[in-house]
Amino acid sequence: MPDAEARARIDAAIDEGFGRQVEFLQELVRFPSLRGHEAPLQDWFARQMAARGYPVDRFSIADVPAHPKMAPMVGVDPAGSMQVVAAHRPANPTGRSLILQGHIDVVPEGPHEMWTYPPYSATIRDGWMYGRGAHDMKSGVACMVFAMDAIRAAGFEPAADVYVETVTEEESTGNGALAALLRGYRAEAALVPEPTGHTITRTQTGTIWFRLRVRGVPVHVAVAQDGTNAIMSAYALINALYAHTKVLNEAAKSSPWYADIKDPIKFNPGIIRGGDWASSTPAWCEVDCRIGLVPGTTPEQAMAGIEQCVKAAATTDGFMANNPPEIIWTGFQTDPYVLEPGSEAEAVLAAAHASVHGGEMPARKTTAVNDARYYGLYFGFPGLCYGPKGEVAHGFDERTSIEDLRTCTKTIAAFIAEWCGLRPIG
Repeated sequence: MPDAEARARIDAAIDEGFGRQVEFLQELVRFPSLRGHEAPLQDWFARQMAARGYPVDRFSIADVPAHPKMAPMVGVDPAGSMQVVAAHRPANPTGRSLILQGHIDVVPEGPHEMWTYPPYSATIRDGWMYGRGAHDMKSGVACMVFAMDAIRAAGFEPAADVYVETVTEEESTGNGALAALLRGYRAEAALVPEPTGHTITRTQTGTIWFRLRVRGVPVHVAVAQDGTNAIMSAYALINALYAHTKVLNEAAKSSPWYADIKDPIKFNPGIIRGGDWASSTPAWCEVDCRIGLVPGTTPEQAMAGIEQCVKAAATTDGFMANNPPEIIWTGFQTDPYVLEPGSEAEAVLAAAHASVHGGEMPARKTTAVNDARYYGLYFGFPGLCYGPKGEVAHGFDERTSIEDLRTCTKTIAAFIAEWCGLRPIG
């Protein structure tokens, strides 16, 4: 760890700038950066980083080369999905380089009347900030930016290259993080400050997104027996996929990483559309779904399992047997990721955590995904996922802990200082 005087100066700078950090996070949360509408926030963020003196690169997913792990972006234009990288490049670097990466896309907020406070108000009450994205994961973005700010304010700079990145598509494909790598940004470690509650993410499951498209025969409901109901056909497929998931979870009991977690593979029919008239049997139905996969299974294997399940269920229905439902791959096609213990980067982060929290850094296993997988699986350097504390990701009254924001910023600053090294500014 940096010497005691340097740490004290950095911690004091975090405390002195903490009010500005909270205001910065409020500004982030007030942008409704839903999928396809992230550009205004990214423009604001780019200006914020340029005002700090960083060279800033702003580019779209359409600006980078193709890659086998780019997932389909159904319903959104890749050219409008903007990424921002602010670069700290010291003269004659001597330390180890680092990527700090957070996503600024958020999921839809649902009915506003079901929130205690308006979802983009960034309301602060009783030590919590409420708002869509406050927890997942704009809090982590504020931590990484203000950790870098505090190092400067304390009179130092990292002795190695540091790339501060905000990306899109984390909630749907992961293509934003991959785009930054394909743009050429590399480092010896990456830190993704997702809201893990000050734990390191040891494992993450993979995820597949797909759409079931089912047809029917519309007739007047008075003679419903003469037609077919696409919504009810889709319902049968959903039930088949739940049964398929039950089989997968039984097999997951032998997973070396997930055997101790009940039902780690989650299936969710998340969006349903169908029909045109209440008194007609519906001629169409579409269901957008998500299913997970554990380490040891590839996305291709998971997708083949979905296809086999849907085909088998369709053959039991007279209409669908002759009019097979369609499967459209709509987003995530992600591999599971295990951060194998023992990397030097993790050891440095654990020491930074201990210096702030006074104890061992806990590890967690998640049944969701995060962008850290790209670094470790495909580009050969560790992707650490560690960040502040919050609650109710993707739900009503999503919130982040104000005091944990401060604590996490101090941990990240200590990690940057040790991993990259410090030198006096100028």
